[in-house]
Formats: sequence, C-alpha cells, structure tokens
Amino acid sequence: MARSWRKAKNHSNRFTIWSIITVMNLRSIDLNLLVILEALLDEAHVGRAADRVGLSQPAASAALQRCRHLFDDPLLVRGRGAMHLTPKAQSLRDPLKSALAAIGQLVDPPNTPIAQICATLRITMADYPAALLTTVLQARLAETAPGIDLVIQPWQGGRLARAALIDGTTDMALSVFPGDDPDICRTEILHEHYVIALRTGHPAINGFDIARWLEWPHIVVSGKGEARSPLDLQFAERGLSRRVGMVVPAFGMVPELLRQSDRIAMLPSRVAEAAPGLVMLPPPIPVAGFTLHLAWHRRRAGDRALRHVAALLAAQSIDAAAC
Repeated sequence: MARSWRKAKNHSNRFTIWSIITVMNLRSIDLNLLVILEALLDEAHVGRAADRVGLSQPAASAALQRCRHLFDDPLLVRGRGAMHLTPKAQSLRDPLKSALAAIGQLVDPPNTPIAQICATLRITMADYPAALLTTVLQARLAETAPGIDLVIQPWQGGRLARAALIDGTTDMALSVFPGDDPDICRTEILHEHYVIALRTGHPAINGFDIARWLEWPHIVVSGKGEARSPLDLQFAERGLSRRVGMVVPAFGMVPELLRQSDRIAMLPSRVAEAAPGLVMLPPPIPVAGFTLHLAWHRRRAGDRALRHVAALLAAQSIDAAAC
C-alpha cells in the first residue's frame, strides 16, 4: 500500500488514483483483520488481544503476521519483558480507531432499535461512582438494551483516564475533567464535596479542629498508591504536615478501616453517608469539592450504544441530585 501511494503522489490526478488504489486494496483486506489489529495495538500483547476478540493465540499471531505484511512494518517488537509498538504502529492507532468507529456507524444504522444492538462498552471509573451508579445502570440496561455488556475498568487518575479515551483502551470514563478539551465530549454526572470521617466515639471529635485533625494518622485513597494529594499542599502553605498511616486503592475499603481504628479520612460525602458507624465533620480548612464528568472521545459521538449508556448515567445523576 505504501509503495503504491508513493507512485500515486507523482501523478497529477493523485486523489483519483489514490481512491482507485484504496478500493483495489480494500478488496483484499478482511475488515476483521483491522479489528484484531486494534486489539493488538491496544494490548501490546498477543494473548490478551486474542482473548479480547475471541480468538486463539495462534490465530492472533497469524493475524499479526498478516498485518505486518499489509503495513510493511513489524508493528510490535519485543523489548525488555514486554512488547512495544513501533512508531508506525503508534501512528496507526488513532486513524484505525476512527475508521472502525465510522464503519460501526455504517453497519449500525439509526433505524436499528436500541434493544437489538449488541455491544461491549468499557467504562473507567473509581469504586465510589461504580458503587453509586452501576446497580441501577445494570437494571435499566436489562430493560432497554439487554445486548449491551459492560466492562468496568479501574480509575487511576484523570490524566490516565483521558489518555485511555484518546488511545481507545476505554470507551467512557467517569472522572474529573477540568476545562474544555477539543478531543473529549463530556457531561456532568454529579458535584461532590468532602467531609472528615472517623469512627463513633473517636477522641478527636470533641473540639475538632485542624490540630486535632493532624494529631491522628490519615487514610488516603489513591489508585496509583500515592500518599500525597493536593490537601498536603494546603497543609504545607500553613506550615503544617500530616502523617499518612495508610494508602488504599478504593474508597470502599475505608469505612471498615475507620471503624476498627483511630485513623481519620477525608471522603466524598456520599461515601461517608452510606457507611454506618461513622461520624462526619466539616473540614476545618476550606477544601474544594469536585465535579464528576462522564466523558468519551469525539470520534465516538455517533455510537448509539455509548450514547444510550451515557443517557442512562446522566438520568441517574439527576435522580441522585433530587434525593
């Protein structure tokens, strides 16, 4: 394909010739091969790519060899302990995803009833919004679109959530997405504020202030295992610091840890409200809340399955706000 294009560039009517060459080449391409290639480039691992598209590992290896011949490039090369994408493979990822998204819209015309659409959507979210939203979402999908399956992927911060939307390793993400982004479509799901949570009878409750807050070890939630957060910058500006006694990857782990110890945590209000046996106090210094967005890449704007799930989640945010 690359060699044919170089010849066509030298012709005065390059667009017409390129169109003809494209049609000729497409006749020899199994579009399923491009679906497998997308998985191979996303996973950078033949076995995981095979599992994702429902193939055996030998079949996925054979598909990789066909793709290497098609694009005249090794695409995946072995490195230290893993396979890595070549520069050519990296350059293929975005146009490949855009092309497959366009094909998906072509074969899933708007007159197909949403109840008959079969699709799998990967949603990146932390355990907190997952616990809040997925039970109702599952029930509403069973009623309206039983052919849509969900894969909930772990959240590891807003930057990585955006990167996963850009490179296509996730379809939607519930995360904080500050500011406008030309590549990302988003809708607000909920606004949250923080509270201080500690066990009933904790010795810090009476006369709680910033000194008593810092007297006890804190629990921090971080999907990446980071002990420091923007809160530590606020403490540093006041010449203060705290002891982080434990870092955990999920909000759902915190309530029981608090009930069984004298540790203290700052939690989203909905997490603390849902946990019995905890006392909630306002932070003794101003702490900004956050807006949680549901976001997807603009190339998926016409994906009816995705938009249906987004609408169901947005409806839940309205219901939650009314409670």
